[in-house]
Amino acid sequence: MRWDELFADLEGQLEDGIGSQEREEQAEEERLQVGRAALRDRLRAIAMVREPIHLRLVDASTIDLAPRTVGRDWLSGDLSGGAQAVLPLGAVAAVLPTAEQLARSREPAPAEGALTDRLGLAFVLRDLARRRRAVQLTTTGGVLTGTLDRVGRDHVDLAVHPADAWRRASAVSRIELLPLASVLLVRVD
Repeated sequence: MRWDELFADLEGQLEDGIGSQEREEQAEEERLQVGRAALRDRLRAIAMVREPIHLRLVDASTIDLAPRTVGRDWLSGDLSGGAQAVLPLGAVAAVLPTAEQLARSREPAPAEGALTDRLGLAFVLRDLARRRRAVQLTTTGGVLTGTLDRVGRDHVDLAVHPADAWRRASAVSRIELLPLASVLLVRVD
């Protein structure tokens, strides 16, 4: 009888030890996974469901962006009010996720491989320049409206003109060369 109790007690201790070890291994695997994840990866996981993400930018402003695409160093999506935007990831000071978004961001992001995963911000802005779309640039120096004339490796040429005017020489007040590092948000109406 005493042997049965002893073996039952030893069996219980062994099961607790194995369960504890499995929990520790699972926690360590989660820590390693989070340690390898970049902000871009976590945003990609959140973006799987196209609901607005609340973001604080480096200028302390906040936006809600319903993501569509996450590129190499940018995020595009829809702003409240219907405008589309391109957001350089370097302009994000903080992601303010809901509880569901936070949980989703901890899950492994889908495998990369799409072309957009490799495209940089300059490529996206070159497409806007080619299409001659009027944009509103929020920069570290303020908000500018106009048309992107050229996009270099690390800067853009912006023909500054009123948002409701076509890019004509008579409407352009000046050309500004802006470093991409100063661009916080590109809004396209």
